[in-house]
Amino acid sequence: MFVSVIIRTYNEAQYLERLISNILSQKVKNFSVEIIIVDSGSTDNTLSIATKYHCRITHIKKSEFTFGRSLNIGCQFAKGDYFVFVSGHCIPVNEDWLTELIKPFDNENICYVYGRQEGKETTKFSEYRHFDKHFPIYSKIPQNGFFCNNANAAIAKKAWQQFKFNEDLTGLEDMFLAKQIVEQGKQLAYIASASVYHIHNEKWAQIKVRYEREAFALQKIMPELHYTFFDFIKFYLSSIFHDISSAIRKKSFWKNIPDILLFRLMQHWGTFKGNHAHRKLSLQRKMHYFYPKDLDKKNYE
Repeated sequence: MFVSVIIRTYNEAQYLERLISNILSQKVKNFSVEIIIVDSGSTDNTLSIATKYHCRITHIKKSEFTFGRSLNIGCQFAKGDYFVFVSGHCIPVNEDWLTELIKPFDNENICYVYGRQEGKETTKFSEYRHFDKHFPIYSKIPQNGFFCNNANAAIAKKAWQQFKFNEDLTGLEDMFLAKQIVEQGKQLAYIASASVYHIHNEKWAQIKVRYEREAFALQKIMPELHYTFFDFIKFYLSSIFHDISSAIRKKSFWKNIPDILLFRLMQHWGTFKGNHAHRKLSLQRKMHYFYPKDLDKKNYE
């Protein structure tokens, strides 16, 4: 078995060497590994680092970049039977990450897998809680629904060849493809033991833009989703209430209150701005995607 680890890069020099050296030190027994870099015009040391570690490098013009198009280029360039996607600012938590991420493919009905994400270094308090909600400490094998995240994921080559990533979306190319897979009767898996540190170091405006483009893409996946101004107020207040409660329990209220207020504001205001759908969404579905607590937990304990 051959596994291709595909990394999209644009000025990722800060963490890329740690990521690549960690990939090369993974404990693997039954498969070989190659590292693919899909670069969209880096001007820092990204490419020299990739060259130093003998990564295979392909390119996409910055003017032509979309998340889906860059991954399709990487998959087309790769030689593996399975494609692993990891962000250039993620670091695997341990030496078993890659083996654990690939393991669910032993079940032939599972063709898309994603792993846990944890905060580190510059992660803001609210984003720690966001990671805990969407990437819990328990696995889901198989998973209900089509949530997925390509910052730490793997897909069978055959599944990619059948569907490929949507190249027009502003984000959430992972969920779009995952939805197609589920609709064909195949399954996804979430593996808590395949964990990475996801190190965001964004300015407040960048956080808003991230959630705005994801909300814009989400309406293409779930056109019935309508995130109103009332929803913005409700989920913003609900999120900061739960975050503040957690900060108080951890005795870190005064340290984190500014970040809590600003992060959740950028998250939910960006979501409101990015969503232009005008159809009704059931309360159950809306709560599942925006309520700050993990509503799936009881189903997997």
